[in-house]
Amino acid sequence: MIYYPYCLYAFLCIGTTQPYTLYIGALGTRVICDNIPGLVNDQRQLCQRHPDLMQVIGNGAKEWITECQHQFRHHRWNCSTMDRDHTVFGKVMLRSSREAAFVYAMSSAGVVHAITTACSLGELKICTCYNHKRGQDSDDRGTYDWGGCSDNINYGIKFAKAFVDARESMVKDARALMNLHNNRCGRMAVKQFMKRECKCHGVSGSCSLRTCWMAMSDFRQTGDYLYKKYNSAIEVTMNQDGTGFRVAERNFQGSTKKKLVYIESSPDYCLMDRAAGSLGTAGRVCNKSSRGTDGCEVMCCGRGYDTMRVKRVTKCECKFKWCCAVECKDCEEVVDVYTCKPHKRPDWLDVT
Repeated sequence: MIYYPYCLYAFLCIGTTQPYTLYIGALGTRVICDNIPGLVNDQRQLCQRHPDLMQVIGNGAKEWITECQHQFRHHRWNCSTMDRDHTVFGKVMLRSSREAAFVYAMSSAGVVHAITTACSLGELKICTCYNHKRGQDSDDRGTYDWGGCSDNINYGIKFAKAFVDARESMVKDARALMNLHNNRCGRMAVKQFMKRECKCHGVSGSCSLRTCWMAMSDFRQTGDYLYKKYNSAIEVTMNQDGTGFRVAERNFQGSTKKKLVYIESSPDYCLMDRAAGSLGTAGRVCNKSSRGTDGCEVMCCGRGYDTMRVKRVTKCECKFKWCCAVECKDCEEVVDVYTCKPHKRPDWLDVT
């Protein structure tokens, strides 16, 4: 069975408002949903019942893919997307690796965040913000009233679970269990960073009275959290009865409940390998002075790097001008840019 996060390419294609609305009006939801490749029956039914939610998922996919690329911008694998590929990330997703674990968790979190946001903004017919939390509570600043409209995180999680988990719920092999586990980690990551927001009432905003509600944090916080989980991901194998995992490392102590899990080791992503979905690092920009993953030694896999001098225009000598603008000059500077050398073919391959 081929695994990929809920047919990403299809939903990226429908993630623009006007064309999608026109398609629905002209063809109807059934025709549209039946022709999205890769959806299982439960997902098609959800698509037909809630076409507006499909559009939200499409728009949300763009957000979490951007976040994925931000988190991996200094890695050999940088969350690169493949044009016109239903997996979006290519064959990398066919391997049960750390990277696949991260992508499944991030995509699941992205659906929760997108749906919950749309509910709170009143963009969906099926849900609204959550306005049932009432009564008083207290913190170190005193008492406050629950009111306003909280983000409806529970609905976002409920729909994300029903939609994203539908494919994996059909089978019970190791990869399906891995995906379900990481999907849940992604959903719970969004809920973990719910925060209380308050509005002050009283004379001159004295805050003698406060009304508070629960709101999601910026999605970057979820991305940062899941990236840390990627770095501490646990290798697992399926247990004998096929109902769960056991940790590959015998000396591991603790729970995997909040950990990302993977089954296969990752390729090194140094060279282009179409079978593994690796684009390689030839031509990637690297940091000559860094010893981290963005450093030329690590990024270029020991192949060395090329140095290129380029002119860069930046804003400089900025001054505040009353009222109310900032005026800057355009300053030109020459900087060195370092890029990884391509892989050199062994000489014997060119001998005929």
